Amino acid sequence: MSSDVRVPRDASDLDRPDAAWFWDKLVALLVFVGGISGIVFVIGIFVFITKEGLGFITETMDVGEFFGSVNWRPTSAHRPTYGILALLAGTASVTALATPISVPFSLAAAIYIGEFASGKVRETLKVLVELLAAIPSVVWGFIGFSIMNPMIRDTFDVPVGLCVLNAGIILGLMAAPIMTTIAEDALKAVPDGFREAAEAMGATRWQVVRRVVLPAAKNGLVAAVLLGVGRGFGETMAVLMASGHSINVPTSPFDSVRALTATIAAELGETVSGSDHYRVLFTLGILLFAVTFVINLTADVVVRGRRRKRRA
Repeated sequence: MSSDVRVPRDASDLDRPDAAWFWDKLVALLVFVGGISGIVFVIGIFVFITKEGLGFITETMDVGEFFGSVNWRPTSAHRPTYGILALLAGTASVTALATPISVPFSLAAAIYIGEFASGKVRETLKVLVELLAAIPSVVWGFIGFSIMNPMIRDTFDVPVGLCVLNAGIILGLMAAPIMTTIAEDALKAVPDGFREAAEAMGATRWQVVRRVVLPAAKNGLVAAVLLGVGRGFGETMAVLMASGHSINVPTSPFDSVRALTATIAAELGETVSGSDHYRVLFTLGILLFAVTFVINLTADVVVRGRRRKRRA
């Protein structure tokens, strides 16, 4: 018998857990806590926001005025009004402009990095994309205010450069790095066997990407696009600094607008706790949660529908 074999000194050693067993259980517990904490925090935030805004919904809110009026005057001494139509239009217009700016660039960058670039070029581009994603939103806001603002004024001969176009470009640039990273991961998840089989049949590199890789990775690409849309819909500081922060239903890309998130950030610190103005801002937070939930639910339904069609 080898001398390395551990022989228990008595029968009680057979039932005593060793140190490795304790460490395994401890790590498993930490992983579980880390995984469930995100869900708990999100639920806690939603409960807090709902608790603060529910009083306005049940006591003060006029649904027709709330969603159908452009008059946002929560501090009026005569008759406060809480119409968010202009705020919704501003948020939607900025997001709608940012999406077609960010999606083509993001997908094209992800395809090049994942399928065509190699070696040092790929690693350098991935690092640059991650660095762009790490730029704070307030820095993007300064870029929109200090650089894009005069550029738009001079290029298009408009009086104000803080507008939908400015905010849309900034949001598109902000969302592009994150969308690129997720889309590149989705392309990387496609098995190499798919590519090898297509190349064995004589397909070119672009044909492999267009007819094999992209269809196989479309679920991940949809997730990347939705994350970009959510980033645009929920962004605060960059929109506050680049959009002009003017209550207005835009009729052109050069109109100044105000977004829902920017309204919360600009006014929450000046309200009296428990007032209608305070509670309506939390109601806007509930609305943002609801819109995000609807976007994610719609994407999930679309993805599940496509899977069912495949199985059929």
